[in-house]
Amino acid sequence: ASKMSALAAAPTRVACRPCSSKSMVLAVQVPSAPRTSRRATRVARLHGAMRSVAEDVEPGSSSSAEPEPVSYDSSFELTIQDIKAALIDSLYGTERGLTARSEVRAEINELISQLEAKNPNPSPTDAMDKLDGEWKLVYTSNSELMAILALSKLPFVSVGDVTQTIEVLGMTVENKVALTVPFSRTALSTTASFEVRSPKRLQLKLERGKVATPQLLADIELPNTVTVLGQAVDLTALKSAISPMQSSVRGLLEQVNNIVRQGPELAFPIQSERAQTWQLNTFADDELRITRGDGGSVFIYTRNTPAAEEPLYAA
Repeated sequence: ASKMSALAAAPTRVACRPCSSKSMVLAVQVPSAPRTSRRATRVARLHGAMRSVAEDVEPGSSSSAEPEPVSYDSSFELTIQDIKAALIDSLYGTERGLTARSEVRAEINELISQLEAKNPNPSPTDAMDKLDGEWKLVYTSNSELMAILALSKLPFVSVGDVTQTIEVLGMTVENKVALTVPFSRTALSTTASFEVRSPKRLQLKLERGKVATPQLLADIELPNTVTVLGQAVDLTALKSAISPMQSSVRGLLEQVNNIVRQGPELAFPIQSERAQTWQLNTFADDELRITRGDGGSVFIYTRNTPAAEEPLYAA
């Protein structure tokens, strides 16, 4: 049985002991359970305890007799919002799945399954407006994408947002990853056309790739230390040495950037019989989307919101 089912099935003891005619102490005894989502556990316990108290304690009652303990209401089910909140809570510290431990992955997979079972749009391809727009990756188990995310472990390399943009009118899907290396920033992307093959499945055919025109960076942000072959290297002296140089070359780099931006982006066609894949959209609402791909890979996206709006998940 899943960990959430085990928690729901475990009896929880709730007892109310009057301290005076106007106050009452609530004692909740919860047995130990396997590690599960902290937020899901809190929500389940809260609803179970409050439901038991509401049903068994009459308002204004001042009886001195200790009531019989009541059992946790195992019929309680988490709402979609509760499960989404628990899932987002579980993603923190995983670096989009790169550093997630096995028990955390198991917890995330369990919450994903619960969301898929409650999908408010069981046929996402029949409601394409739920898929249309730009989505930001917050978690994946895909090994190929993991290799890209792992570049962030290299000195002076930073992997920015990984996004997927679905254009329903143009029937295209664009995957893009922002990449920052010493002295420059760029983005790599692929564009695929798609066909609707089932209520959940999109068949993708890769058509072209693109490397964005690099942007030269005038300000180089160096960390205080970097780890090379397991050894920490102090960069404090280097940061102090290049700081005066940055101010002197900033104007020159801006002029070079203006020239470079006028050049075309590097685009190239993708022509291969194997340049095809598919994705199943197993959950989609206005702010969260879950897809599954080849090899059982899972992807969790949140809708990219304007800066003025609060995102569902902030990395």
